[in-house]
Amino acid sequence: MTLFKRGRVWWSGFSMEGRRYQFSTGTANRRKAEQIEHKLKEEANLQQFQITVQDPSLTFQDLVDAFEEKGNAKFFHKDRLKHLLPFFGTMRVIQITKNSVLEYRNSRKREKEMLKDATVNRDISVLRRIIYWAKDEGLIRESPLGRITMVRERRTKKPVMSVAHETAILTVAKPHLRELVIAGLDTGMRKGELLQQQWGDVDLERKIISVTRSKTPEGDAREIPMSARLYELLRARACPSGPVFIFNKKAIGHIKRSWTTAQMDARIPVHYRFHDMRHSFATRLMEAGVVQDVRMALMGHEPQTVHWGYTHVELPAKREAIQKLEAWIAQQKAAASTKS
Repeated sequence: MTLFKRGRVWWSGFSMEGRRYQFSTGTANRRKAEQIEHKLKEEANLQQFQITVQDPSLTFQDLVDAFEEKGNAKFFHKDRLKHLLPFFGTMRVIQITKNSVLEYRNSRKREKEMLKDATVNRDISVLRRIIYWAKDEGLIRESPLGRITMVRERRTKKPVMSVAHETAILTVAKPHLRELVIAGLDTGMRKGELLQQQWGDVDLERKIISVTRSKTPEGDAREIPMSARLYELLRARACPSGPVFIFNKKAIGHIKRSWTTAQMDARIPVHYRFHDMRHSFATRLMEAGVVQDVRMALMGHEPQTVHWGYTHVELPAKREAIQKLEAWIAQQKAAASTKS
């Protein structure tokens, strides 16, 4: 018998080729402890034959530290880690299983009753991304989350911000938030892309914003022409370097509170997520008559068809799309003022 208890936790103690191994399995469940011990023995056996193996004491926090240093961690990853680390941080990687992921999902649901499955799926996708990165880097031998399935997500209707609601929010929003809302509605950039945007990637002479810090590889290095109002906004406070969007002369970390306050002060009947600015941008382009290829290029979406991949959307086509968008917005405002 190589498993024994200390308090409520099972420990594993075994000898192999004259060397003594002893580890805490970190669980009070006998069956889980047996699975972890099996992994420990397998690793010890491989180590004897000088086959590269992972450190059995390697924690998820260790992987996160390495990933943030060398794995090109995005804002999206860091945002999800706020939820993942409290649960998995001190857990050794060999203890992470599909069952522990299920426990995490249930834990998140208990914390927030109305939490959507889609939200937890985003968390788990980041966990899986870090695990696979560690495998590619040789930090672990195999991914414990291979073939893990996500909970099916219900399709929900995404709200499109009307011009009237836009005006109401911009009227009451704090200056730093107002700038972000305008940029979100006029470029379709993600919140993380906006918060990481640097002045070095803003070309005021050509009126172009280059997105170089995207959530997805397809979104990196895309060029978005500025609308007239966004250009005037940025030209008025242009800087040689540093983050574009700031608050109290510092980069903005989060906008959740100011965004919620602005919607409450605007007294609009629809609740919008900031990400809905991106969806609104795409929908407005469509209603303005911009073709799908150009819409996808502006938003940095992954090509959906083989033929799309061979069609390079030139900058003039993008400029024309933004002009159509501005004309559509002006038409909407004119129609609204006529009704009133």
